[in-house]
Amino acid sequence: MKITVDQGKTYSHFEGIGASGAWWAQVVGGWEHTLNNDSIPVCEKIAELLYSKDKGIGMNIYRYNLGGGSKNSNSSVFPNKNRMAESFTSSDGSYDWSRDKNAVKMMRLCVEKGATEVILFSNSPPEALTKNHKSCLDKAWHCNLPRKNEEAFAKYILDCAEHFISEGIPVKYISPVNEPLWIWTEKNGQEGCHYTPYGVYSLLKKTSAALSERPLLRGVKISACENGDIRWFNKVYTLAVLLDKRVRSSCDGIDVHSYCLPIPLKFLNDRVGFLRRYRRFLDIFFPGVPVKMSEWCHMKGGRDKGMDSALECARVMYEDFSVLGVSSWQHWIAVSEVDYCDGLIYINEDEKTYELTKRYFVTGNFSKYIPLGAVRTEIFCDNKTVLPLAFTKDSKTVVILINPSDESITLKNTFGKTVLTAVTDDNRNLEEFTYDRSSDIIISPRSVTTLTY
Repeated sequence: MKITVDQGKTYSHFEGIGASGAWWAQVVGGWEHTLNNDSIPVCEKIAELLYSKDKGIGMNIYRYNLGGGSKNSNSSVFPNKNRMAESFTSSDGSYDWSRDKNAVKMMRLCVEKGATEVILFSNSPPEALTKNHKSCLDKAWHCNLPRKNEEAFAKYILDCAEHFISEGIPVKYISPVNEPLWIWTEKNGQEGCHYTPYGVYSLLKKTSAALSERPLLRGVKISACENGDIRWFNKVYTLAVLLDKRVRSSCDGIDVHSYCLPIPLKFLNDRVGFLRRYRRFLDIFFPGVPVKMSEWCHMKGGRDKGMDSALECARVMYEDFSVLGVSSWQHWIAVSEVDYCDGLIYINEDEKTYELTKRYFVTGNFSKYIPLGAVRTEIFCDNKTVLPLAFTKDSKTVVILINPSDESITLKNTFGKTVLTAVTDDNRNLEEFTYDRSSDIIISPRSVTTLTY
């Protein structure tokens, strides 16, 4: 096999890899015990594994959930109690910054270990501002935020941003709206709020106006609107965000979620086709506007800790970077306590233990080696089974090769340089090798391999 990197043809700049702390952080943040002869508490160890370049996979983006307050009021009882979240607003309208202490602590630990970008996102406005005084819907397809309370909601988010920035947290984005298309009634099992495209526009317009009057938040941007499936109504919601000049000036891109749940109609399962059409739409109407992929998980039941789920994750990352041209990519959650293919790390709440997945290590093939600010460049591969990506910065080139096949592949070292490789496969976890300039490189079966030269 031979690959060729064309540094003359460039695409988006790489802004990073991340994950959210919903809702595991309010559990793990309280784990002060140690395991396996570690000298640091489990909460700090997990932050290190996620965000340290030296002792972990070096992610740089952390998504903190600004809860709606279901845990404070017990107004809604979700089957998974961990999905009930606290709000910082008290009944008298004042703020209680001692709330959500475990999740806040986890955010601080992740920043200490290497997170350089924090996004504050809200699934629901605080309950005091909603129509039904709940952080989820009573009626499907009804927005739960009255127009008269939009300014108050914007004020709340900006107050939270100012508070955390004053404490040294690098808040770079606020996200008032999360998956606005979905229903989010109590039976859906979490906080949430439905918005029409106009509802998104109305809230973001007020948020943008309020943001421009906050000198302490200079440089903070709005993240929007995080629609929940790559197929449905993304163009309509994108127009709601980017057509207004003031709103657009407060956003430095458009944020999407990369879900594409299987449907028994073949043409609706062409994920890459939907990515291409949305990319063409952006290139025509909003050229140069970056796209950020702010949430994805392998929505499959069971705890798949092996390469099957890891290769699915790697394939989606490849498609999002190469077809949609995203500048950043974020997992739904970093840590999971349920029997589902979502987290990078699984925890056992009863025993207060954790275990790493192949998804964790495959994510590290990206986050640990691609330099922030690198530009994605064109790459050609004569083996159509392999999914290739290339990034360059200064004199460094990083190539990621995803081999989903059951066969090993020999790569000709045409770089004329010593190559560092990091391999994740069925038997290895980010294991590093060095090939000299005369040696062929072996790409193992069912693997993700990162080359750096």
